[in-house]
Amino acid sequence: MVPESPVASYGLIWTICLYALRFTALLVLPQCVCNLFGLMMFNAFREKVQLKAAPLLSPFVCFRVVTKGNFPLLVKENIETNMKTCFEAGMENFIFEVVTDKAINLPPNPRVREVVVPTAYRTKSGAKFKARALQYCLEDDVNILQPTDWIVHLDEETLLTTNAICGILNFCEDGKHQFGQGVITYANGDIVNWLTTLSDSFRVADDMGKLRFQFKLFHKPLFGWKGSYVVTQVEAERDVSYDHGMEGSIAEDCFFSMVAMKHGYSFDFIEGEMHEKSPFTMWDFLQQRKRWLQGILLTVHSSKIAVVHKVRKVVFVAST
Repeated sequence: MVPESPVASYGLIWTICLYALRFTALLVLPQCVCNLFGLMMFNAFREKVQLKAAPLLSPFVCFRVVTKGNFPLLVKENIETNMKTCFEAGMENFIFEVVTDKAINLPPNPRVREVVVPTAYRTKSGAKFKARALQYCLEDDVNILQPTDWIVHLDEETLLTTNAICGILNFCEDGKHQFGQGVITYANGDIVNWLTTLSDSFRVADDMGKLRFQFKLFHKPLFGWKGSYVVTQVEAERDVSYDHGMEGSIAEDCFFSMVAMKHGYSFDFIEGEMHEKSPFTMWDFLQQRKRWLQGILLTVHSSKIAVVHKVRKVVFVAST
């Protein structure tokens, strides 16, 4: 008995829709392939990153921490810990800059600068949240860095490692690319919530696979990047800016990378890992993912970015 054709059973329109729905599962294939090649082609477990030049001769680096100021003790402790790591790595030319909505009153230190974003500050395009704070640092009367200096963007809970510092110094000394990023791990130290930590483990695999592959081979953020462990050259960051209105304020990292790629800047992968904590509750975890998806949707629908630069993000949203 010859089976009845789908067109005869459902009609041409419904048949096309049903087949299209079945093929949507293949949209995730490009990311899976890049992840696989990234894990196979590169050593993801290098034990020690070797410095290529003396730290004393390295460019000036500003570690910029953006916070709302709700956990001042956490910020103070992590700044102190990260400074010790910098000294252990032999680093000389650096400063920590804490950008906060509320004054934290950090102890006086020539290597630490506290920047409080005024409540009255408004960007030209009306950018909000973290993008607003980041843009404030780039204003002429606030910025103290030279165009050739480098910025390492950290979250308030991010902890440096000696390997990460060596990788950053190598990247800055090389100077071939204006933007870089490396691996962040989440299961270090005391684990507050095993479920959220395990859920974040796929992000580590993404960093070691997809992120490394796209930066090592194409030097472009084809699938985007994260908002922490971001290394940028000052001149390039000021050119791209974070002042892109509300559509660039939810997932400011994603929007920034798309605009930077549009401007023709190049990216590279940085050896060495940093440590962070996963959200402490499942509610915080879900809210975080919700915010990311909303921000990526705004980026995908933005008229400021050409389709050719965000087509991979369109595929990512469709596959999720």
